[in-house]
Amino acid sequence: MSSTRIPLGRAHRLASSISKEFWASGAHILSLSPVGSLRRYASDVGDVSLLATGEAPALPALIDAFAKLRSVRRVTRRTPHSVTVGTDSGDVTLHVADRASAGAALVCLTGSPAHVTKLTAMAAAQRLSLAPGRLLDATGAVVACETEQDFYERLSLPFIAPELRDSGDEIETAAEGRLPALLTDLHIRGDLHMHTSWSDGRDSVEDMVCAARELGYEYVAITDHSQRAAAARTLSPSDVDHQRAEIQRARQRQPSVQILHGLEVEILKDGTLDFDDGVLAGFDIILASLHDHGGQPAGELTKRYLAALDSPFVDVITHPANRSPGDSQGYEVDFDRIFEAARQTGTALEVDGAPGHLDMDGALARRAAAAGVTIVVDSDSHRADALGRQMRFGIGTARRGWLEPKHVLNTRGIDEIRAFIARQRARSRS
Repeated sequence: MSSTRIPLGRAHRLASSISKEFWASGAHILSLSPVGSLRRYASDVGDVSLLATGEAPALPALIDAFAKLRSVRRVTRRTPHSVTVGTDSGDVTLHVADRASAGAALVCLTGSPAHVTKLTAMAAAQRLSLAPGRLLDATGAVVACETEQDFYERLSLPFIAPELRDSGDEIETAAEGRLPALLTDLHIRGDLHMHTSWSDGRDSVEDMVCAARELGYEYVAITDHSQRAAAARTLSPSDVDHQRAEIQRARQRQPSVQILHGLEVEILKDGTLDFDDGVLAGFDIILASLHDHGGQPAGELTKRYLAALDSPFVDVITHPANRSPGDSQGYEVDFDRIFEAARQTGTALEVDGAPGHLDMDGALARRAAAAGVTIVVDSDSHRADALGRQMRFGIGTARRGWLEPKHVLNTRGIDEIRAFIARQRARSRS
């Protein structure tokens, strides 16, 4: 198989597509889950792998059924417990496990290697061994672990979420009872970053609002790009009143969702914002971003961010590293200075769920939360049908950063969102 890393978005699409096909095939599957770094919501993955569980006698038939799916073009490797197939979109490996070993197999195949290595040592201290996909006692008999909870409990540990299974240090944290109560999709009450056909989005304002309503959101912010953003289409000052009128019509037709008229304003090379304050004052919420470093070194980029953070019209800094998984790690700015300025000004920083960003990444988000920064988790979606998917990527990335609901602005109701924005605007009068 290729050693090329696969961006999370592409890997997720492939895994989702072939999983739906496998479920529809009629194979006797008890459960089916992504494993490896895909399940841990890493920004890019080494391979796309799944674990199917079934009754022990049916496992060879599961492998046969997977190898015969309509999308499979070739079988590249097969063992008694796995098969790797090639599709037009890439290779996929299916692992199989019986009911009794399902939990142990899921833990082992999810990883990370450092996490599994520490678990193996803990098992050995209890005269247990962790064979590939199975937990064995001192006699070599299988210790039944139908779920991951069963497996961790057998090692005297609480369940550790896949997104936390990274360096191995999370095991000591778990043993000490200090794991975070992680953010979930049930905590998200609105999405504060999305684009419509007024800039480079595909769908109308109302299309995006309807999609948000179906997800159960209480509020959204429509945040198209300002005129000098590096985007295919942008919003000019002359467009603003026309867009505001469309948003007002959507408010009347979709009263169950509060709609904020927002903007993703570009931070220019001198640190000023793309629209003047008089125009910015008419928006309900302002996101500020850098999309083009303009050949500037890290120090100059940091100054641009600090200037934007000083503006009372900026509520959120979006995707602050401007990273692109699999392509660019983004800006090497002074994040400690940015975090301190964000904390002092009360400005939020974003975890962006767009597959082309996933930024802040987990490590950076964890640092931001530790510095006392308010964080938002957004989809940055440009299509109505991607709202939910990209928010899931954002939540997975935030969970990699050990974020809890208390760290995240859009776990709060609309009144608290408006109060947060009002505090920002009040800085202009202080």
